[in-house]
Amino acid sequence: MATEATMLERCGSKCELCGAETELSPFVVAPHTQVTVDHAAMLCDTCKSQIEDPETMDANHWRCLNDSMWSQVPPVQVLAWRQLKRLSEKEGWAMDLLDMMYLEEDVANWAAIGMDDDEEKPRDVNGVELKKGDDVTIIKDLPIKGSSQVIKQGTVVRGISLADDPKLVSGKANGQSMYIIAEYTRKK
Repeated sequence: MATEATMLERCGSKCELCGAETELSPFVVAPHTQVTVDHAAMLCDTCKSQIEDPETMDANHWRCLNDSMWSQVPPVQVLAWRQLKRLSEKEGWAMDLLDMMYLEEDVANWAAIGMDDDEEKPRDVNGVELKKGDDVTIIKDLPIKGSSQVIKQGTVVRGISLADDPKLVSGKANGQSMYIIAEYTRKK
């Protein structure tokens, strides 16, 4: 509880991104996994839910980043940068703020690493990330769309390629090129 108390003191019992005085909780900034003063920020439920589910993002709520982006607290800087980066694709004001923002090199690296983690990547049945050139084994019999053929369980697909859709990989099985749902494979 000492960590949370220190964080509440640091933020003056206000959300470190939007300044809301509602109930706050620590939010660990990826790729870190432990709540520490150096790797977490105190956030309100609104900020937390919109960060965790970007589909629910309300761009106007994030105008608060105009102030919080100047925080001296690295996890707050990282969260502000990431939100501005996401918003800058559709919002001109976010791009302007992002252009003004300055981060120390280690904080900038932390922010960029976390953005890469946000991207969907093809993963096998065990959650292992699949990369171009990997060999995979089919884990269950898969019918081939538009055909009466089936790719049998245990079939090895060598040197896969990645598709535009992160749920799919492509490769040759039984002499035919095809797309395969990544979660039906196991990396060799």
